[in-house]
Amino acid sequence: MAHELETLANGQTAFASARLSAWHQLGQVTDDCMTAEEVMSTAWLGGWEVRKIPLQGMEINDKGVTKVDCPDKGMTVRTNPATGGTEYLGIVGDDYTTVQNEQVAEVLNLLVDASGAHFETAGSMRGGRSVFVTMKLPEGMKVAGVDLHDLYLAATTSHDDTASLRMDATPVRIVCANTQRMAYQRSQGSYVFRHTSNITAKISEARQALQLVWEHFDAFEREAEKMINETLTMGEFEKVIAQLWPLADDASDTARNNAKQRTLRYLTRDADTQKTIKGTRWAGYQAITEYLDHYAKAATVEVRARRAVTGTGADLKARAFDLLAV
Repeated sequence: MAHELETLANGQTAFASARLSAWHQLGQVTDDCMTAEEVMSTAWLGGWEVRKIPLQGMEINDKGVTKVDCPDKGMTVRTNPATGGTEYLGIVGDDYTTVQNEQVAEVLNLLVDASGAHFETAGSMRGGRSVFVTMKLPEGMKVAGVDLHDLYLAATTSHDDTASLRMDATPVRIVCANTQRMAYQRSQGSYVFRHTSNITAKISEARQALQLVWEHFDAFEREAEKMINETLTMGEFEKVIAQLWPLADDASDTARNNAKQRTLRYLTRDADTQKTIKGTRWAGYQAITEYLDHYAKAATVEVRARRAVTGTGADLKARAFDLLAV
């Protein structure tokens, strides 16, 4: 399914959003901010009892059935929140330690009294194999007094050993809902807990990660302030575009003036979303981010939304930031 959110046997979607309608129009939207307990219940994430059980193989041939143990691997399973049945999640290594969804929320909950944040969204994807929980921080960021950003913390994990428990700091630009991603070599805006035997102890120390978050936002704001105070000509912007999306030497005139380039020129030069920052290197970066979030070709808007913050989309944003930073 395009949005990848889990649909349960009772027809409910394993997703919750506080006060704002979800971009995919699925799940439960609440009127008020949610506590950790409420977000687990509303998003159908509570009581999964994720656990690891022994893994066996079964060989069937003309001699009969032979069970074969797999001592260096295990199987993760959960209790389905709607049916109560036991469900397969994934194959994991012998040193893999399970993390409950409640612990994912608790990683963020440990930061609430320090930051005043509140839970914003939560959900399950890929049939319960991936889980996310986000919190919105109480105060945003205004770059040079004109460009407003909301600030979020996001905790994500997998129950099939495809991803660690991870916390990310993410600024979201108000005027066009662009998700900003700084290059990690500039500022470490994430904190990772591997699924190993000492993960519970590390989770209890999650407050230490908060300092990294504030440092990330501070560094992001400092870099943005520099960019918003530096002019960017259209010629300079087109050179950046050429480095992000290089054309072959024998590319046709049509290819050199395709819809992507026309859209990017419009976004940095004429779009209302850049009105207060027009003509700056920061506007050039925002134009590229807006293009990736809202205009880049994608099979569905959901695919575009995921790509904007992961994979190629996130990599291009980080590269653009490096090229335009002064």
